[in-house]
Amino acid sequence: MKFSIAMLPGDGVGPEVVAESVKVLEAVGKGFGHEFRLLHGQIGGVAIDQHGVALTKDTLKMCKRCHAVLLGAVGGPKWDDPLAKVRPEDGLMALRKELRLFANLRPVKVFPMLVDSTTLKPEIIRGVDMVVVRELTGGLYFGKPKKRWQTTKGRRAVDSMLYSEKEIERILRVGFELAMGRRRKLVSVDKANVLESSRLWRQVATEVATDYPEVELEHMLVDACAMRLIQRPTYFDVLVTENMFGDILTDEASMLAGSMGMLPSASLAAVPKPGVRAFGLYEPIHGSAPKRAGQNMANPVATILSCAMMLRYSFGLEKEAQIVEKAVVSALEAGYRTYDIMDEASVRVGTNEMGDLITKNIRA
Repeated sequence: MKFSIAMLPGDGVGPEVVAESVKVLEAVGKGFGHEFRLLHGQIGGVAIDQHGVALTKDTLKMCKRCHAVLLGAVGGPKWDDPLAKVRPEDGLMALRKELRLFANLRPVKVFPMLVDSTTLKPEIIRGVDMVVVRELTGGLYFGKPKKRWQTTKGRRAVDSMLYSEKEIERILRVGFELAMGRRRKLVSVDKANVLESSRLWRQVATEVATDYPEVELEHMLVDACAMRLIQRPTYFDVLVTENMFGDILTDEASMLAGSMGMLPSASLAAVPKPGVRAFGLYEPIHGSAPKRAGQNMANPVATILSCAMMLRYSFGLEKEAQIVEKAVVSALEAGYRTYDIMDEASVRVGTNEMGDLITKNIRA
């Protein structure tokens, strides 16, 4: 089978981790007879430096012509001026909106061999296996009005948390569909005791739940959810949340797995259902880590696992996706670790070496 992928390495460690995913894709293609056509473009700070914008029209058109997009990371101190008219993140936000990537899936799984590699007690995190579904094209990040201005009494700024019934319903259906294939438990996260948008969210969640009587629905305030993630993370199966809440909660949840370098993500333009391919953008949840760039240190596992999600959701290649995931597990079981997940008994390797080990396991 033939698939086209838009490769957007981005900034910082982005090009390094994306390069390791290319090795994985080549191994999968050779082993299973697939052809992955890789088209390269720029996004973020590197695009600003070259073109003056964080995402060019040509790059956007290229992405729309492909079956999926693989992204590294964007941003860095070089472009971090709060007064800048163009920021690297503008490219990512535009990509999400233009490609209609409303559903962000962030699986959080603690691998048994890494329970001693975190700052949390092993008995608390052992067995953690959840998926956070984050609404990606609404809320504070996109709502209007959004501006800052000068008044006679000083500077002011406003952001708007705006959601429509349709936006809430479609992201909840993503969560319910995923829950049907898992433990059939869904937690809808909101701030309904304070926010009107959250009260609408809770109402719509209750209505959508009637179409999925097999799934247990629980409403939970975002602050209570943040505490429960640390206190009893195995409680969760599928969480559905609005944009900003999901951004914060998944960064918190990444510490359960030991590092942000372990968490992949898929941003989809359709509700994922068995046998249905969805256009998507795939990326690690971590940032560009500019201090680690060019040092062969970054953990490529999150990007490689994002490739596995791409194989599953956009290409319908479930067997191949599972083989990539097993190849990651095999490398970890053999004791190999990048710097961020090291323990006393493990062998430290760099970005390139970890990618080589995983690729070797796929070929085997």
